[in-house]
Amino acid sequence: MYTASETSTIALVVLVACAILGWGFYRAKALGKLGLLTWLQSVVLIAPWLLFFGLFAAGIYLNLVGILFLVVASTVAYIAINNRLRTQTQTKPSLTPPTPTNETITPSKPPEQTIVPIPSDDMVAIRGIFSIDTYFAVETIPYQEGVIIKGNLRGEPEAVHKKLTASLQEKLSDRYRLFLVENVDAKPVVIILPRSADVRPVTVSQYILAVGLIIATMATIFETAGILLGFDFFTHLERFTEVLPIGIGIIAILASHELAHYFVARRYQVKLSPPFFLPTLQLGSFGAITRFASLVPHRQALFDIAFAGPAAGGLLSLLLLIVGLLLSHPGSLFQVPTEFFQGSILVGTLARVIIGANLHDSLVDVNPLTVIGWLGLVITALNLMPAGVLDGGRIVQAIYGRKTAGRATIATLIILAVASLANPVAMYWAIAILFLQRDLERPSLNEITEPDDARAALGLLALFLMICVLLPLTPALAGRLGIGG
Repeated sequence: MYTASETSTIALVVLVACAILGWGFYRAKALGKLGLLTWLQSVVLIAPWLLFFGLFAAGIYLNLVGILFLVVASTVAYIAINNRLRTQTQTKPSLTPPTPTNETITPSKPPEQTIVPIPSDDMVAIRGIFSIDTYFAVETIPYQEGVIIKGNLRGEPEAVHKKLTASLQEKLSDRYRLFLVENVDAKPVVIILPRSADVRPVTVSQYILAVGLIIATMATIFETAGILLGFDFFTHLERFTEVLPIGIGIIAILASHELAHYFVARRYQVKLSPPFFLPTLQLGSFGAITRFASLVPHRQALFDIAFAGPAAGGLLSLLLLIVGLLLSHPGSLFQVPTEFFQGSILVGTLARVIIGANLHDSLVDVNPLTVIGWLGLVITALNLMPAGVLDGGRIVQAIYGRKTAGRATIATLIILAVASLANPVAMYWAIAILFLQRDLERPSLNEITEPDDARAALGLLALFLMICVLLPLTPALAGRLGIGG
């Protein structure tokens, strides 16, 4: 049973979610029928959980059969709406971020707005960049403020894209952007858009929001440290020095993650928004949302930027965990139940190798670095989930393309929806992805060339370790490993 305060919290979450849906409807109306269909997809995905928690807050409890029925009905409705969207947009290539399974683009401006075509002199110059040994153009189609050029690719996509881009810049300076993407028929097409269609720069209000979230995250990190030490930091601010070491450890993991994104993006001359941290009392922070503030040159760059953050934060967390386990001994600062090690295949296995027989006890003395490393691994793993514009979603999109990334996003949302029956953190992430991060990343300038096999292997390794961190040990396996009584 939930307490009165918990029930009030659930009711508040439902009200906030309804308000967000209402705001989404207001935004979607301007895009006409396609916008409303996209909004309706969000409604059918979140509706079962809004209904479940809304009834729960009112004292009406659904059994498991009722919950499963809602989930199945929601999935069927989602697929039906997605098929309708495909029918509406099947003649247009993908350029702007679609809905999770939508592989074609929707207009980025309301239909009633006047679209200024490319001037005729510029069109003559654009047609002049194509040749029989690069890209043999056969058809030109107006698209938004730019143009789609269909034809036949005559060479390696990367070399052709570089040559066409250089020719375009030579003729028209930096006024246009050239995209090489796949059409819905899986054939390469060239899309040329004016510079005004670039990613919007970060605004002052967004910087202010980022600073506010950093301050809030610092507060929740120190509160989490206080909870680990057995007191409420907000009511005992004078004990700041006690929470500082643990807080610095968590901050170091988050900082290494974001700095790795920044430095790799800088190498590719890609601008990033400031990180918008997600504060929470469970872990101190769930990581950060970082947007691309400029176009990404190719899928290799997308992979490297997305992979760098989890690699840096994850390696630091793993190092802290291992060092903490090595330094653990009877009398260490923290006492954790053996269930702590059963909650993760990776953490439990490492603990069994390093600590050994001590895991038979109901309580295990561990060094604080063990807890900091475990928190860092969980934060990293959550951001590696293959959904939307999470690091994991970007990695999947870079390696396997937009179609697979869209399907992975849907699968992740379904798994989180089922897991939320037992874990409120899963419900939080399902809602966060659905409303903030479910859209795929904007296509790269060269969307055709795939990353090399080495990067594909690293991506699979990262996703595998994500599963090992988040997946708990079964009781039988924990017993065989000697974890617990």
